[in-house]
Formats: sequence, structure tokens, C-alpha cells
Amino acid sequence: MTLRQRKKRIFDIIQIGKRDDWPSRLFDLALIFMILLNLFIAIFATFEVSKPYHGLIARIDQVTVYAFTAEYLLRVWTAEFLYPGTGKLRASLRYMTSFNGIVDLLSFFPYYLPVFLPQGAVAFRMFRVVRILRLFQINAYYDALNVIGAVLRSKRDQLLSSIFIILVLMTASSLIMYGLEHQAQPEVFQNAFSGMWWAVSTLLTVGYGDIYPVTMAGRVFGMILTFLGVGMVAIPTGILSAGFVEQYHRLEQLEATGLDVRFVRLELGPDHPWTGKALRELPLPPDLFPAIVQRGDGALTPRPDTVLQPGDNLVLGSQTGQDELGIDLKRVVLRKKNPWVGQRVRDLDLSRRSLIVTVTRDGHSQVPDGGFRLQPGDAVLLYTKKYVRNSKDVSV
Repeated sequence: MTLRQRKKRIFDIIQIGKRDDWPSRLFDLALIFMILLNLFIAIFATFEVSKPYHGLIARIDQVTVYAFTAEYLLRVWTAEFLYPGTGKLRASLRYMTSFNGIVDLLSFFPYYLPVFLPQGAVAFRMFRVVRILRLFQINAYYDALNVIGAVLRSKRDQLLSSIFIILVLMTASSLIMYGLEHQAQPEVFQNAFSGMWWAVSTLLTVGYGDIYPVTMAGRVFGMILTFLGVGMVAIPTGILSAGFVEQYHRLEQLEATGLDVRFVRLELGPDHPWTGKALRELPLPPDLFPAIVQRGDGALTPRPDTVLQPGDNLVLGSQTGQDELGIDLKRVVLRKKNPWVGQRVRDLDLSRRSLIVTVTRDGHSQVPDGGFRLQPGDAVLLYTKKYVRNSKDVSV
């Protein structure tokens, strides 16, 4: 194996593993185990019973930190495969500045700071609590946990609206209660913030009891606000409940009518037998079809007369199983009122019956990632078995 092939294999192992890739699956399990173990010893070390085991805890912490360091360096080294077409240095910087990259760095970097700055050892030890953020990485391994993120994204507008209503009600209640109670108990309701604390504990049905009204008008208003608080808390709860029901219903539909398509990328060198041939001349088996032709920084729509050139990356798709409907390639130009406009690719309500291949903008085609945001005028090329309004069929 060449160095690039070894690097690609390491990248495949440290990414989320497939069922048939046991080294990658074992790496995932080992990583999850170390994250949970690291958090366990961080909690266990706070109990008195842990004093006889401080030496063992320190060694386990050291081993897990070294493992996290090695994992981080490997991810930086193989970032070019995570962000293809961006260059090695740029891909590494992109990973290092991403959310996962920052969490990975903070999970082990504070461990080394006392070595360089011994006077700040106690303060730096406090920063190591950020390793709890690594729990977010476990979310990537389980679809059940991913449902939470999907529901929050799909219902974010409704949740923000309900939170805004609660904040307005809290502000108004704090000012009203301050006006009603300040004269009767100035040492308790000293300012509007004291009223805000009372409004929060009342509206959210916590009721600490450290601040409460003593006047008749204040108590009547408190009773009214308590009833309103029950309804206010129920609003976001109902939104999330409905979102979970919709999401699980959507997942059930995907499982019943899903389309399983897998892709492989083939790099064409000058001596490759397919170089210089048109796609119609390729000896492809019936269940294999050309999906994308990557040329330079762009992507070409695969057509029968497309001639392959040296340096092209030919992406081939393979549909597993039998499907009497087949796969259609469609091209959709997004207008201003299209519901996809302004959304990221990861947030689109697409089933596995629809797979986005390329997006053409200002004459340049590209393969979008999950964070790519669609704009008016974009031409979206997708494989689908569903009817798509205002779309045109494209021959492949």
C-alpha cells in the first residue's frame, strides 16, 4: 500500500465504522469506552472513597488523554479525506476550527498546560471539565440520539417563538410584581431583577419560596401567573412531543420505502483503460451506474457522451436489492418561493428515495456537504424515485 492508501485506510478506521469493517467498529467501541471511562473517573475522584485509588485514577486519566491526543492528531492528518478538494493544510485547519475539532482539542489539551505553566495547574485542571463535551460525539454513532438533533432543527422556529413569549411574560411579570410588592417589602423586592427571579421560579413552576408576595394584589397576581406558567411550560413540551412523533413516523416510512444506494470513487490515471472513453462505452454491469464525474474543483453531470480525462474522479453508484421503479435523475432550478431556498442540505426533508448529487451555481457545479446552504437560482441534480414538481428528467 502507498502512503496515501494507508492514510485513507486510517481515515476509514477512525470514522464511524460500517458493519463489515471490524477494525473501524472496534475503534468506535474503544473510543466510546474511553470517553465514558474518562467521565467516570472524573466523577469518582470527587468522592472520599476514591482516595486510595488516586494513583490508579491518575494513570487511567493519563492513558485516555494520550489516546485522545493520538486520535486528534490522526484526524488532523487525514482531514483531506474528510474535506476533499480543499487541500491538505486547508482541510486540517477546517477540522481544527470545527465544533468537533475544538471539542477534541479541549478534551486533552488542558492536561498538558501545567507542564508549560506550573503556576496555573489548579486553574487549568478546572478547564478539563470540558471533556464532558465529548459525549456529543457518541451522538454520531446512534440514530436514536440523532433524532433529538433532528427534532430541534425542524422545530427551532416554533421553539424560539415560545421562548420569546415566555421571556416577554417574565419581563412584564417582574415589573408588575415589583410595583405591587416593593413598598410592602423593599428588602425583598429591591429592584426589577428581584421580580425577575420571582417570575422565573413561578412561571417555570419551580417555586423556591425565598421570594413571595405578601400583599393581597401581589398574591392574586401570583395565582394568575402560576396558572399561566403551567401553560407556558406546556407549549415547548407539546412542540417537542409533536416533533418526536413526526420524526419517528418519518423514520418508519424510510425503513418501509427506503432506497439503499452506495457509492465508490474511482481515480482515473493516464494509463487507466477507461481514460479517453465516453461513459456509454464503459463496460459497467447492469446494477452499476455513473453518478458524478469530478474534474478539478468542479463536478460534471454524467451524460452518455461525457469523455473521461486523466485525473478525473468517477463516482459510481450501486443500488442494492431489486427495485421495479428504478432510479431517475432529475434537475430542479430553485425559485425564490421554493421551500428549499435558505436551508442547509442536512436540514432538507429528504428520504432515502432522494439523493442530492450536485448543485450548480453561477455556472459552477459542486458536490454539496451537509452545511451547504441553497440559494435562489441553484440547479439541484438529484437521484429520486419520487415525483418532483417543476423538475426535468436528465438522461444518464
